[in-house]
Amino acid sequence: MKWVAMKGEGKIAVKIKSRMKWAGLVGLVLSTFSIFTHFLLARYTDGGVSEYQSSSITIFSWRPIFDNGDLSFNNPLHRRLWGPVRVLESLHPYANPRGNYAAPIQETSGFIFVRIRGGFHEIKNSICDAVVVSRLLNATLVIPEIQSTTSSKGISTQFKSFAYLYNEDQFIAALAKDVKIVKTLPKNLKGARRKKEIPSFKVSNSASPYFYQHHVLPVLSRHSVVELVISDGGGLQAILPPHLEEYQRLRCRVAFHALSFREEVEELATKILNRLRASGRPFIAYEPGMTRETLAYYGCAELFQDVHTELIQHKRSWMIKRGIVKGNLSVDSAEQRLNGLCPLMPEEVGILLRAYGYSWDTIIYVSGGEVFGGQKKLIPLHAMFENVVDRTSLSTPWEFNKVYGREANLNDKISRASPVKQEMKLEAWKISGPRPRPLPPPPARSKYPYNIEGWWGWVAESDREPDSTVMELRTNAHKLLWEAVDYRVCIEADVFIPGFDRDGKGQPNFASLVMGHRLYQFAASKTYKLDRKAIAKLLDDIREHLYQANHTWITSVRKHLRKNLIDGLAEEFTRSKQLSFLSFPVPECSCLRQTSLEKSSHASGPSPSSRLPAFLGATHSCPGWMDGDVIAQSKDKESEEELEEDDSTTTGLFFGQSNANQEAGDGEINSKEDTQMEDNEELEGGDR
Repeated sequence: MKWVAMKGEGKIAVKIKSRMKWAGLVGLVLSTFSIFTHFLLARYTDGGVSEYQSSSITIFSWRPIFDNGDLSFNNPLHRRLWGPVRVLESLHPYANPRGNYAAPIQETSGFIFVRIRGGFHEIKNSICDAVVVSRLLNATLVIPEIQSTTSSKGISTQFKSFAYLYNEDQFIAALAKDVKIVKTLPKNLKGARRKKEIPSFKVSNSASPYFYQHHVLPVLSRHSVVELVISDGGGLQAILPPHLEEYQRLRCRVAFHALSFREEVEELATKILNRLRASGRPFIAYEPGMTRETLAYYGCAELFQDVHTELIQHKRSWMIKRGIVKGNLSVDSAEQRLNGLCPLMPEEVGILLRAYGYSWDTIIYVSGGEVFGGQKKLIPLHAMFENVVDRTSLSTPWEFNKVYGREANLNDKISRASPVKQEMKLEAWKISGPRPRPLPPPPARSKYPYNIEGWWGWVAESDREPDSTVMELRTNAHKLLWEAVDYRVCIEADVFIPGFDRDGKGQPNFASLVMGHRLYQFAASKTYKLDRKAIAKLLDDIREHLYQANHTWITSVRKHLRKNLIDGLAEEFTRSKQLSFLSFPVPECSCLRQTSLEKSSHASGPSPSSRLPAFLGATHSCPGWMDGDVIAQSKDKESEEELEEDDSTTTGLFFGQSNANQEAGDGEINSKEDTQMEDNEELEGGDR
């Protein structure tokens, strides 16, 4: 009987264990299914990332934190910080032909094949020049080849050269009435090109129309094809003779209408813009312009410390020996900075924005493919503004992988010292000789010819830079896509501020291209064109008390920034336009349009169009068909003119931040910070 009872208990225990196993198995299956479902939702939900439209929760790396401020457009402070520049409201984009401009004829003088080398801004300038040259010579343009991508290894075979960055079909269709464009050369000319039997010209960035008409055209007529190699950011002089003004407008049609990014790039840029605007707040786009080449070209090495100074000097030495830089290796960086020839540091830009009145919770989008010095240079900016973001914090890796396309897995073959030998050397060094006999130097660190996290891990003893690895070549191609996304975001930002406007060759850079596009498309949008020389003096005046600035200094900064919204245009006109037409496409590609308020009431006093600075030279009236979408001028002009600066601005506290848990006391500080200020200087064109 006892044995039977034990047998029964054993069966019950087995049943319980069996049920527990099944319960565990079911739980495991349900957990796996749940994880898989969440992955699919995150992967395929429209917008790429699931977003919760609450005040401060978004499902990606950025967690926005905002204060409850007055965001209404009628708020005087909001108008001063984010509102349009009234003087430029009558300036509108108009790049259509205006004179006798015929469509291209079918019989052309031959084919022009263009190879372009350089970064994003150099490629865009060069493509525009190639189109203008083709029109000038009545030639058929072959879709340009972008060397920065085709020379890169392992990039997706789905996108080749021009199509890696831009939409080919849009490019051809948009310019059908300007230039005849084909995707490839005819078969017979393809073979001649492969054999290098077609004539080639290496073109400077300031070649004149005379050069093309008297040197290139005769060769084109004889051989039916020529190859142009453009490597310095443009193949035609920026300022063309007055009788070629239609060709300047053609440049605008190419740059601002025909050159659309390919679909995947446009889609990602749109997603990032939507995520930036999801909170309903405006944002600032900031382009640091701090690249190693730029700092070396202008001699700004001493603005950094330790190895970064050596890296910049090493690059400057390399540039001097190749004739890129004319000057001495050692340059007084402090003097260069005081002369406005060095980029503003992110900390300095943050101080200027805070002094102008932008609150601690302002959204700042940092653009650009590289900030020399790494993220540590952005730490002060993060300390002053809670919502500093970039493309990586507003997107997911798989979204960029979709833009890159299917790429091959790469394994760099790098010769490294044997770890066994390294350990033997280190052990020998540790046990060598009795103390206090001096020890021999430790074994040298291996020098690998590749970048470590984007920065050179060592400074070579010779002036020769290490050869780029396969991964670096791929990264160079990716940088074009990164800058394409940033370009879209910067164009549509509510405010744009550049840290520097020159590249490593002394030419207008990415920021200049953005400022030119904004001047063309959104002339009245706030774009700060900083006078770095004046700002360096302002910052040095309170260098010992940067974070306890007094009221007088804050007022000076605000007046300077507000004044330079207009006066900065004169600087761009005299400096940048001579080097790159796209950095200042006015007045050739713009027209003047009266506002509805001016038309109806002819208000007393000078109209905004009459207050336009003389150097803009914009006298052409917009055509009648543009009157249909006239934007009514705001009727609160008088109230804006009466904005007065609050003398009770809290000094020494304009960097104070508030967290979600702070009490109302800090809210008073922020309200005092958001002072009202007159902007009559803006309305007067910045002439005071």
